[in-house]
Amino acid sequence: MHEKGEHEQASDLAVAAATKALETAGYAIGDIDLLLFTACSQDLIEPATAHIVAAKLGATCPALDVKNACNSVLNGMEIASAFIEAGRYRTVLITCGEACTLSARWHLPNHDTFLRAMPGYTVSDAGAALLLTATPATDGGPGILKATFSADSTAWNACTLAAGGTMHHRLADPEPTYLRLNGDLLRDIVLDFLPSALEHWGADAEEARRSAFIAFHQTTVAQYHETIEKLRLPAHRCLPTVAEHGNAASASLPLQLVTALESNRVEPGDTVALIGLASGLSAGLALIRM
Repeated sequence: MHEKGEHEQASDLAVAAATKALETAGYAIGDIDLLLFTACSQDLIEPATAHIVAAKLGATCPALDVKNACNSVLNGMEIASAFIEAGRYRTVLITCGEACTLSARWHLPNHDTFLRAMPGYTVSDAGAALLLTATPATDGGPGILKATFSADSTAWNACTLAAGGTMHHRLADPEPTYLRLNGDLLRDIVLDFLPSALEHWGADAEEARRSAFIAFHQTTVAQYHETIEKLRLPAHRCLPTVAEHGNAASASLPLQLVTALESNRVEPGDTVALIGLASGLSAGLALIRM
């Protein structure tokens, strides 16, 4: 598990990752047309954390937040791709800063409280960044090939972090500040919702299984193996990161992708599948070519 510094903010984690991404790609912050902050975490309710990230980076472009629990980065990719395809922006910087360890509950009055607080003991802090830019449309070229999403919003209460909104505006106690499991989220997503969503995506799901590398959101080691089995994924083309790095929330998919790149498991021209799942409930699939 990785834990942020005492005075580090979610925006600081995003800035560190964005700085590295820009340097690696050979871009300057002035080349960015739009900056997105995509995470479960945030510095403040008002303003959007994207503006804090932009200020720290020295960006002068438009900036906004994209928030959908652990699918925030994946939805950010979908939105950035749509903007680029529409000609609205040419180069989009997607940033992410997850400070999830703040939601762990360490005072446990009883066993039931411990069980409800379990998700908080697997989470990790992380920063991530992706750079998307318009390129000529060519067969075999890099880019986002497809993105598709599903949701079952009737299950929004399965896993919550309730503080910071109108339901718990002024807190009399810290209870709403802890990540809380209100139902069997593993069963709801892995055993029921996600497999049905993947099958509904049809040919896209089969293409995902044939991808050179498959990244999917990881919460525990048990869930990692359960997901491979239930989604019928080829295990040798997946990469477990949760045991070493914890549940990095929205940064989980970028973490797996960069780990695969650094270990030479992914090469230019390879197709990669990114499968997201998040409380809400929501699921997403993006197919990208490196």
